Amino acid sequence: MTAPLTPSQPPPHDPAWPPPPPPHQGPGGDPITGAEVVQGLVVTAASALAGAVLGVLWLWLAPSVQLISDGEGVYLRNSEGEAAIGADGTFVLLALAFGAVAGLVVFLARRKGGVPLVLGLAVGGVLGSLLAWWLGTKLGPTSDVIAHAKAVGPEVVFDAPLKLQMGAAAMLAWPLAAMIVHLVLTGIFGPRDPEPGPWDPYMR
Repeated sequence: MTAPLTPSQPPPHDPAWPPPPPPHQGPGGDPITGAEVVQGLVVTAASALAGAVLGVLWLWLAPSVQLISDGEGVYLRNSEGEAAIGADGTFVLLALAFGAVAGLVVFLARRKGGVPLVLGLAVGGVLGSLLAWWLGTKLGPTSDVIAHAKAVGPEVVFDAPLKLQMGAAAMLAWPLAAMIVHLVLTGIFGPRDPEPGPWDPYMR
């Protein structure tokens, strides 16, 4: 008399047993394909290039810090001004907007989502922020304040170089906004995975 087979045991004559090894999968269990990796790289490149637009907008919208020289030193024209803080705030707000738009566009282009797309949004957001910071400071007033003061002469107001006081913290605004928007949209409106069948060999 033989014992009945349990659901976790395959029939001894099943030619599909043992099952083939599972493909490389993401956290959701879906296999990561080469096409998805390419899409992630495209998202990274597009986000990085969009940083040039962010840099120009930052230079255009950020409030300028005005300096003045008395012939011996260079001083803030308005020591109580908040223009320096305003430059940081402008960059962060623009970066958040760019990140949110990037997450929305990627979701609309590929609702299924995937790990490569999320990584592309994160890496591309950091690269785009770095390019924006570099371009904004490069196109703005010169960083050689002393030479600039000598060139314009004493008692003449001129703009200080554009700076980002927050540093690395501002670089994270874009990728965080992009990933949060994309993950929220995917969680709410993305496709649902089908329930596994009773004989799924990978179901624990």
